[in-house]
Amino acid sequence: MIQFQEVTYQNFGRCVSMSNGKIELLATLDFGPRIIRFSKIGGENVMLEDIERKVNQDQNTSLFAEKFGEDLGVWKIYGGHRLWTSPEALPRSYYPDSQPVSYTAEGCRLVLTPPPQRWTQQQHQIEVVMSENGFKVDLYHTVTNIGAWPQEFAPWCLSVLAPGGIEVIPMPNRPTGLLHNRKITLWDYAKMNDPRVTWGDKYILLRQDPQNDNAFKFGIDSQHGWAAYFNHDDVMLKKFDIIEGAAYPDDGMNFETYTNSIFLEMESLGALKKTEPGCSISHHESWELIAGLAFPGTDENAIETVLRPYVG
Repeated sequence: MIQFQEVTYQNFGRCVSMSNGKIELLATLDFGPRIIRFSKIGGENVMLEDIERKVNQDQNTSLFAEKFGEDLGVWKIYGGHRLWTSPEALPRSYYPDSQPVSYTAEGCRLVLTPPPQRWTQQQHQIEVVMSENGFKVDLYHTVTNIGAWPQEFAPWCLSVLAPGGIEVIPMPNRPTGLLHNRKITLWDYAKMNDPRVTWGDKYILLRQDPQNDNAFKFGIDSQHGWAAYFNHDDVMLKKFDIIEGAAYPDDGMNFETYTNSIFLEMESLGALKKTEPGCSISHHESWELIAGLAFPGTDENAIETVLRPYVG
């Protein structure tokens, strides 16, 4: 049976806790929403908790005040998991989600609904469905166009993860003969020879390094629809839906990842669509916590052996 409880957590204020006795998920209610905690009961949090508010957009305070009004303040990352829309743009993407969040909790479902974004004319919502006995949750991310004209965007779902781990991303391996079978996009600040990334044959590995202050980001047209983050001798497995043949942001990227000295982000994206007034688009992810699974090293066969039972 799923248990729900309102709690005060760290300096994130009111949160709603959701637990099946094996795993716990906490979502913020005073702002966001952010799924600020996802862990085994009594275990380490896989999410970053930006308690010291190290990451924000304070340098753009005047821009935010001009666009959004003084009452909303500035956008802050906070950590955890959030819902955005892509393509990324400033200030549109950084609408300050600083107001109280409403929620409903019933059965195995938690629905988080922040206030409408009056400047972007969008309504965001995250629905979490927790398994009653296992270590899995499903997340349904919905964005509704509440404006008077069509908007083109894609749901963009970002999990900001705790430092010190290693991410595994499978390479596309579809047979295409004389044609290319994968696309990888790098951002202008990403260096191909960054020591944190290993460009393998079957997998790309990305290590979060608290001693490396440089930002690094790339995207990929994922064929397999999953990525895994090894940390604290546990694994967060993030799976996401893929629509074959659909248009995706950033020249066709349905998965992107970013790291700096503070955190690592696993980011899945929905299809890029023109959404009419009053219509919605959604994107589904599933998460699984795999306990006691240490990173097996950079040998790709060892990685495949460890992860095969969970990804097929």
